Amino acid sequence: MHVDNKSSVWAIWLSLISNILLTIIKIIIGLIFNSEVLMADGVHNAGDIIATIAALSAMRISKLPADDDHPYGHGKAEVLGSGFVAFILVTAALYIGYHAVAALFHEPSAPSLIALIASAVSVVWKYLLYVYTMRIGRSTNSKSLIATAHDHIADVYASLAAVVGIGLAFIGKAYDIYWLAYGDAAAGVIVSLLVLKLGIEMAKESFDILMEKTVDQHMLSQYTALIEAVPGVKRIDRVRAREHGHYILVDARISVPGELTIQQGHDISRIIKKSIMDQHSDVDEVLIHLNPWYEN
Repeated sequence: MHVDNKSSVWAIWLSLISNILLTIIKIIIGLIFNSEVLMADGVHNAGDIIATIAALSAMRISKLPADDDHPYGHGKAEVLGSGFVAFILVTAALYIGYHAVAALFHEPSAPSLIALIASAVSVVWKYLLYVYTMRIGRSTNSKSLIATAHDHIADVYASLAAVVGIGLAFIGKAYDIYWLAYGDAAAGVIVSLLVLKLGIEMAKESFDILMEKTVDQHMLSQYTALIEAVPGVKRIDRVRAREHGHYILVDARISVPGELTIQQGHDISRIIKKSIMDQHSDVDEVLIHLNPWYEN
């Protein structure tokens, strides 16, 4: 197994174990001390367990080599995993928002110091996981790992809101400011909106890749410049590129002198492919179609 792949799998397993532990801790403490935002955060983490398992499965499938049924490889499995994580985030946001709004219409419970400590620990823990997972996800261009990192930062928002909400409740109790007791529930509403926004953005990105949206113009310009620098290329008729999970597929139509032999045309194609793949490690395939060019 490649070192990068080992790092990715280790990051996913670390995320899974962390989500299991945090789910147990938050739900138990939330139930004991009747903290709406901590309970909602715990249920969110329970959804994260499912999402992380999906990301792990997608990552394993995406690393499988190309075969007769999947000649372009299995890279889009990671995009499906990312889309599933987005679904979990949107569902969690709706759940958190519903219960937070409902809590605003009930008598607030007394704030708990243990619940406050649990939320603070979760903020630090999840932020460190976010930094670690995002770093590996970006270095390996793993869509499912990057999605898991976004899931971690959503947890940071949720836990931070819990810290603020419970903290406000403590301030309200100390200074006899009754409305601050609803800080727990109000923080839950804000968190639900943040998580919902993140989930929708992730879903859109996954949808764009599945619909084979082209890579951004900056990347296409870089591929074009590399092709133009190859001797023998007279005109670039078209350059396209699309993401296929953790790698990119490039195809180009170029015009070369019509009097060249097949071998000479093949050599130009090979140089183009090598040039692009040497400069862009995330490009897995370069398909070149040659058109004849004649001077007018």
